[in-house]
Amino acid sequence: MESDDVISVGELDRRLRRAVEVASGSFWIEGEVASLKRAPSGHVYFTLKDEQEDAIIDCVMYRLDAQRARRILTDGARLQLKGRATVWAPRGRLQLVGTMARLAGRGELLLALEKLKQQLAAEGLFEPSRKRALPKAPRVVGIVTSGAGAAFHDIRTVAFRRGGLRLVLAPALVQGESAAPSIVAALDLLERYPGLDAVIVGRGGGSGEDLMAFNDERVVRRIARCSVPVVSAVGHEVDVTLTDLVADVRAATPSQAAELLVPDRQSQREALQRCERHLVRAQLSLLAGAQARLSRVSQRVSDPRFVIAARQQELSDLSERMARLVRRSLAGRQRARSELLQRLAHRHPERVLARARGDVGLLHARLASVMRLALGGRRKAFGRCVAQLDALSPLAVLGRGYAIATHEGLPVLASQELAPGDTVRVRVAHGAFRARVTQVETAVDGNDGTEEGPVSEVRS
Repeated sequence: MESDDVISVGELDRRLRRAVEVASGSFWIEGEVASLKRAPSGHVYFTLKDEQEDAIIDCVMYRLDAQRARRILTDGARLQLKGRATVWAPRGRLQLVGTMARLAGRGELLLALEKLKQQLAAEGLFEPSRKRALPKAPRVVGIVTSGAGAAFHDIRTVAFRRGGLRLVLAPALVQGESAAPSIVAALDLLERYPGLDAVIVGRGGGSGEDLMAFNDERVVRRIARCSVPVVSAVGHEVDVTLTDLVADVRAATPSQAAELLVPDRQSQREALQRCERHLVRAQLSLLAGAQARLSRVSQRVSDPRFVIAARQQELSDLSERMARLVRRSLAGRQRARSELLQRLAHRHPERVLARARGDVGLLHARLASVMRLALGGRRKAFGRCVAQLDALSPLAVLGRGYAIATHEGLPVLASQELAPGDTVRVRVAHGAFRARVTQVETAVDGNDGTEEGPVSEVRS
């Protein structure tokens, strides 16, 4: 007899993935986005649900595709998603891998809703720091919902089953154009009720259009101003409205809202009994431990006189040890003092000054000798410089019988620079005089440039 074929789980996942990918093709799938989560890697995980049928599918858009669709990829948006279905083997889960997304149907409404959400978030209405804790044991709870709907019935059933408290219903429209003003008016009415501890605002599930009253700015701001904690119980778990974000606590359903607010009597009674038993056991344990410690201490404690004698002996030993340490320390300090005195005597200021004076005398003699040698060399060099300066001095040249003639402050270098009648200044070795030119002579070959003869008329 032939045995049945056996395959592994991984092989089954691979076969299912191939079959799903071939069957899904590449279509545009339309649905409403819910449970959207953005991973640190940039991938976006969400679900698409069918509002007409009870159908939902997990979806993922990887980082690059998600960045392109970031503006429209929000909770509650109705999208048309293009992608391919596949089976993710590690979890054996069917999911749709989206590559492109576009708005469908309520696109403009969703864009306006997203803009309002960003505005309210910027104002801090959704900040966790402004959320208030629910009362531990509320006595009066207000409810804003439809009086004929299933939400109030669910809240009342759960609340009365769990414990006794007073429910105050403020009926309101939860769907349609008049729903938002009706909800605001119901909240105004409830806040005037004496002893109000908390409020539940909600309704049953529905389509995105049915829940738009709970995305209205008037309702959101009124809940933010409410004087008592507010629990939002709008729709099913996959539906998230602006009311859920601004409320102090969000409940997935109206029944869960009642469970959050109303403590269970039976559970409280059982918890109290458990605490009582734990307290009794703890007290007995502490008493037993204290008695055991008292017994051990009593056994360890003997006659006080022996204890005092032992401590006195210990004190005497310590006193002797301290005296020996003090004597040893004093002896060491004395030796150190003697060494310091010897070093101080060796470094006495008189001795130091005497040695310094001797060194100064030697240095002074060496300095005087060096200075004499240096001055002698400088005098010789100065004499040579003076002789060179005298040899180059114009006055020395004048002393040998030469003269310097200047005309209008400039030296006369050639006879052509003068004309008869010009006045020149003549500088000689001792003094100077002025002369008038009567005749200009040109250079003659065989002499120094001028002929002898009358040249000028001298005026002192």
